[in-house]
Amino acid sequence: MNSPPTLKRLKSLMKVVVNNFLFFIVVALATIVLIIKASQHGHIKLLTWLHVVRISHIVLAMFLSIVLGALYIMHRPQSVYLVDYACFNHASNFRVSNAAFVEHVRQMPYVDDKSVYFMTRLLEHSGLGDSTYIPHALHYIPPHLTLSDGREEAEQVIFSSIDALFAKTSIKSKDIHILITNCSAFNPKPSLVDMIINKYKLQADIKNIQISGMGCSAGLISVEVARNLLQVAPKGAHALVVSTEILSVRFYTGRNHAMLLPNVLFRMGAAAAVLSTSRSKLRFKLRNIVRTLTAAQDKSYHCIFQEEDLEGEMGVNLSKDIVTVAGDALQANIATIGFLSLPFSEQLKFGFSLLARKFLNRKTKPYVPDFHKAFKHFCIHAGGRAVINAVQRSLRLTDEDVEPSRMTLHRFGNTSSSSVWYELGYIDAKVRMQKGDRVWMIGFGSGFKCNSVVWECIQESSNIDGPWADCIHQYPVRTSKVAK
Repeated sequence: MNSPPTLKRLKSLMKVVVNNFLFFIVVALATIVLIIKASQHGHIKLLTWLHVVRISHIVLAMFLSIVLGALYIMHRPQSVYLVDYACFNHASNFRVSNAAFVEHVRQMPYVDDKSVYFMTRLLEHSGLGDSTYIPHALHYIPPHLTLSDGREEAEQVIFSSIDALFAKTSIKSKDIHILITNCSAFNPKPSLVDMIINKYKLQADIKNIQISGMGCSAGLISVEVARNLLQVAPKGAHALVVSTEILSVRFYTGRNHAMLLPNVLFRMGAAAAVLSTSRSKLRFKLRNIVRTLTAAQDKSYHCIFQEEDLEGEMGVNLSKDIVTVAGDALQANIATIGFLSLPFSEQLKFGFSLLARKFLNRKTKPYVPDFHKAFKHFCIHAGGRAVINAVQRSLRLTDEDVEPSRMTLHRFGNTSSSSVWYELGYIDAKVRMQKGDRVWMIGFGSGFKCNSVVWECIQESSNIDGPWADCIHQYPVRTSKVAK
């Protein structure tokens, strides 16, 4: 019987062979062709044939190879890099404890006892801690839900994030060639893009886009838009991406329990990131982006739906099917991201399991690839404890894998599209990021959408700054994973 070290070496050899399958096939075919030629004509004739090949043929082959290589290099998409990112650092006067939040809503004239009880129970099992943040407008009784309050919150979170980013990177406003913002609920006129251009006096010809109505996954959609624009922009251009959700205009003031969910889960936050095609002063390389949209299915389309309740109060209705819908969208997404990122050995196992399920037994569960072979870190949108639990089960992740998501939910709540950046900040603050590590960001949003972005670390973070700086020593904390 083979000893364990021998088995380990055999497994390693097998992985090398499987992951370089095409290379070995080509080499094997070339060897077979030469052997056949040698057997047919003898090795002396074979050597004679190789000897009489004209020099001009060799030169022509080399020239064509060089031309094809040059054309490939000229037309291949430019690589895109993350220079750095920064998250909104909350001030203490925005903080709200769970007890204060419950007492606050209890004093609101339109909330009945059943609604208070529902929100209290939900908050107890939400995974949110006692140090989350809401804007000033929601500290009033009743809340101020005016356009001016929305603008004030937007200026606070967006400008603070951009200022922190510019300070970290030493990038000046004149260096920004592309500007992309995303915010689902708040769309003032002038837009958030105009607000930023006016504040920082950006170039008059700057390419700018504002993304709205795309839900919590819009931050990763913004990254894709930035990548696409950078790849056709001059070499070394910079794109500023700003992700946020403004709460001052979206607080639900009715009694529909499904619409009260966002009031409990969503909190104040924002993030700014600079992407570039320049290779100087960068932290991550953008590897892959995969977007999955299931809006063609009615169940998915109505899963997160903005509408009026029976009393005419506007809110966002979160369906009970949200976890199931998110799981289905995730399964479709990982089929593509797995093909792009996983080693060939895992792809082969996954492909065989799908074929077996289709042709042999439909009840057989498909093989779940070992994503640890492709990714070191996971940033799962902190949409709620149930969503994190579902993703952990689906991908068979460990508690340590989902720790950034759970701790971000505990510390900052659901900050919508910016949550994955707070999670990346947690990993950096814990000094867990190493050169060469790959990070998988997963975002979920209305529609229903599941979006993935894969980064490869080029440079570790040397500073612990931002919103985690004053509290990272307290984490991780124990949180309940299963509702009672």
